[in-house]
Amino acid sequence: MFKGLGGLGDMSKMMKAAQEMQGKMAKIQEDLETITVTGESGAGLVKATATAKGELTGLDIDPSIFVASEKEVVEDLILAAIKDAQSRATERAQQEMKKIQEELGLPAGMNLPF
Repeated sequence: MFKGLGGLGDMSKMMKAAQEMQGKMAKIQEDLETITVTGESGAGLVKATATAKGELTGLDIDPSIFVASEKEVVEDLILAAIKDAQSRATERAQQEMKKIQEELGLPAGMNLPF
């Protein structure tokens, strides 16, 4: 196609690959906003739901833990559930990015930006 123009053919392929990667990155960003994960604590008494981007979207607390004398325990359970959800969100986002890297044939250790 670009014979006689030196390395411009290779440049065209590189540009096309870069555009493809950019499109896939945009798609994964959209997907991370819709993928949800749930973290829990207290054997499921407190559950926190977040997107794979780490945005907290829900909190479910079993009413049996609402005892005035146990206020600090409840607060700890809530924080633990939120941290678990955020950790799961980070893990899921990394899994999704790894899929994209494999599709694009990129090295496994390459850190792509979010």
